[in-house]
Amino acid sequence: MKNLTVLFATLAVGMLMGCVDKKQTTEKEMEQKGNNEATVYLTREITPESLVRIYKALGVPAQGRVAVKMSTGEGSNPNYLKPELIKDLVYEVNGTIVECNTAYGNGPGDEQDDRNSSENHWRVIERHGFKALFPVDIMDEYDEIRIPVEDQSHIKYDIVGGHMANYDFMIALNHFKGHPMGGYGGALKNLSIGCASQNGKAYIHSAGKMEKLDMDKLWTPEFIGDQDGFLESMAAAAQAVVNYFTKQKGIIYISVMNNMSIDCDCVDHPEPVKLEDYGILASTDPVALDQACIDIINQQKVTATNDPTDLLSRIDQQHGVHTIEHAEKIGLGSRQYTIKSIDE
Repeated sequence: MKNLTVLFATLAVGMLMGCVDKKQTTEKEMEQKGNNEATVYLTREITPESLVRIYKALGVPAQGRVAVKMSTGEGSNPNYLKPELIKDLVYEVNGTIVECNTAYGNGPGDEQDDRNSSENHWRVIERHGFKALFPVDIMDEYDEIRIPVEDQSHIKYDIVGGHMANYDFMIALNHFKGHPMGGYGGALKNLSIGCASQNGKAYIHSAGKMEKLDMDKLWTPEFIGDQDGFLESMAAAAQAVVNYFTKQKGIIYISVMNNMSIDCDCVDHPEPVKLEDYGILASTDPVALDQACIDIINQQKVTATNDPTDLLSRIDQQHGVHTIEHAEKIGLGSRQYTIKSIDE
C-alpha cells in the first residue's frame, strides 16, 4: 500500500477538511464527564493478562461461535497486534481470528507481502505467527454476502466476507493508529473496511461508485475523490456489521493503543512510531471508543520520546473525525463517554 500513500496525500489537497478538536482533555477530566454517557474502560497496562481483564470488565461474555476481528498486518509491517499479546483473550473466548483480503497491491518487489489474494494472505498470516496459535478464517476467501445498511446516503448495502454468517458473536479487536486515507484506524474502520470483502472495500472506498473491484481504476480520483463520502460510507458499513451481530449474540470493542504510527497496519513499510504506548480501552459503544482514543492523542504532550503532532496532522488532513461524527449522527453510538480505569 506504500504506493497509495502519495496518492492519498495528493487527493487531500484542496478538499474541505474539518479540524480535530485540539482541546487538551486530561484523563481525569474524561473520567468526570458524567454517568449517563457510554462507559469506556481503560487500563494503562498492555499485557495478555490486562487484555483479558478489560474484556471481562465489559460484562458481556462472548457466546457461541466467536469471531475476533483484527488485522494480522501487511507483510513487512511490524506494528500489528502480536499473537503473543492477544493469545490469552482468544483462548478465553475460544475465538477464531477473522480477516478479509485487501483491495490493493504493494507494487513491484513487494508481492510477497501482498494480502490481495487468499494465497498471498495465508502466507503473511503464517509468517506473522497467527496460524500456529489460532484458528484463522479469511471470511471472503470463497464468497461474500450483502447485509442491510440503515444509512443509504452512499452505499445501499454492505458487502462482507461470506464466512461472517458462520459466527454468532464478534470481538472487534482494534489496533489504534493512523491511516493514509481514513486519517486514523480504530473500531469503526475495523468493522467497516476490515469486515468488507474485496468488492465491499471497493464499494466503501468509492462511496458507492464501484461494486466490483477493479484495482487499476479504484485508486484514482474518479473513484476515491469524495473523502467525506468515503468516511460516511465507513460509518454506515460499521453500523451494518454492528446491527448484524446485535441480532445474533452480540458484539464488543477493544482498542489497543501501542506501536502507533501515522500509518495503518495495512501499509507495508509504515512511518516510524513517534508515540509512546498508552494502554488498552474497551467499550460496548464503538463511537465512544474511537472518540476516547482520539481525545487521548489530543491530550498528549510533546516530549523527546512522545510526539502526537504527525498523527494529529494526518487525522486533520484526512478529516478523520468526520467518521465518528457521522457514526453518531446515524445512531451508531455516542461521542459522550465516561472513562473508567480498571487499574485501581
